[in-house]
Amino acid sequence: MTVQGGAVVKNQPYDFTEHFRDFVFMPKFDEAIESLAGLAEPEDWNYKHTAAQHAKPILRNYLTYTYRRVAEEKKIGITSDEDYACFNLGLITPTQEPIYALFSKNKLDNVPHYWHFWRFCRRGEQDLNRFSALPDMAHYYENPANLVYDSRKELRVNVEHIISDNIERFPDALKAMNPFGLQNLVKGAIDSAVERVRRNYKTAIPQYYQGNIQLLLPLTLLDPAKADLALVAEKFGDFYRAATCLTLDMAYNNARQVARPDRDWLAP
Repeated sequence: MTVQGGAVVKNQPYDFTEHFRDFVFMPKFDEAIESLAGLAEPEDWNYKHTAAQHAKPILRNYLTYTYRRVAEEKKIGITSDEDYACFNLGLITPTQEPIYALFSKNKLDNVPHYWHFWRFCRRGEQDLNRFSALPDMAHYYENPANLVYDSRKELRVNVEHIISDNIERFPDALKAMNPFGLQNLVKGAIDSAVERVRRNYKTAIPQYYQGNIQLLLPLTLLDPAKADLALVAEKFGDFYRAATCLTLDMAYNNARQVARPDRDWLAP
């Protein structure tokens, strides 16, 4: 946005800004999220362990970060007259029909956005016939092998850093634990997680972070039947490195961007 002589000058149709709210004017965001949840295949979009300011926080984040990725990949379709735009959300209806976000040219004065949110729609709806070609969904990886944890590779873990930088994410019962004892507990949980991945490759769940695929492994600290945290493992050449952990809500939120996680241990 620029201001000339006190007047707001709108951005351009091909300004694919990093942030969704800078790209489009969407005044009724909460209502739009509810409409998207109703159109899409049923899914639990709420946190289970974390208080949220808005309903369906996972879906809110999914929309904004999906936009960021399709903007990076230039996968936003624009009609030849530059009156309409759309992108593929990567979601489907209960009848397996892809869903798109649809925008129209903003006609409001003193609003800097070129685009105004119109609605979410199914691929087969008539409004999408305005586009000569529909954009593909966001893509997050080049090598499918990166989606699978290779248990033959070494896992190098900075346990002290994981604990010191993330102690507030640990269960309350462990936050006051002796640091040496907690380190040993975490090391044991990591060993168990690696063994679990060896038995079932689906245990490691991919997430997309800053242009890279990382893998989430379950850390069971209090009850062997229930994960408490997610260990983040990232591949560095011939080994994996782990230096942080996430709460389960954070982990699901990140993993959902790539695909709906298997519910073996990570579920909303």
